Amino acid sequence: QVQLVESGGGLVQAGGSLRLSCVVSGRTFSRITMGWFRQAPGKEREFVAALHWSDGNTHYEDSVKGRFIISRDNAKNTVYLQMNSLKPEDTAIYYCAADLYTIIWPASSPNTYNYWGQGTQVTVSS
Repeated sequence: QVQLVESGGGLVQAGGSLRLSCVVSGRTFSRITMGWFRQAPGKEREFVAALHWSDGNTHYEDSVKGRFIISRDNAKNTVYLQMNSLKPEDTAIYYCAADLYTIIWPASSPNTYNYWGQGTQVTVSS
């Protein structure tokens, strides 16, 4: 079983930055992909970024390219989402997710992911 624990959400003004963290524990596999998704009220869950753990390959949703960076720290079993130049439209609950098998790459559908964190609120004021 894999457990994901998120942290780092909060309130920030437009143009500011936040870094989200997701600590991965339990049994993992060499093909694991980590993903970040977000969901605003009344909207569908939206893909943000994905990272293939073994080689560090990344993939981003178009609206966050050049602003967000997904990365990992192997020693800490942690994946990060560095969010820069934040906009009010980035306001959402952000979720960490894991795909243990990585059959599809890049994977932008939430249906691909097997495990999810609890979510952390990010609010960007104008």
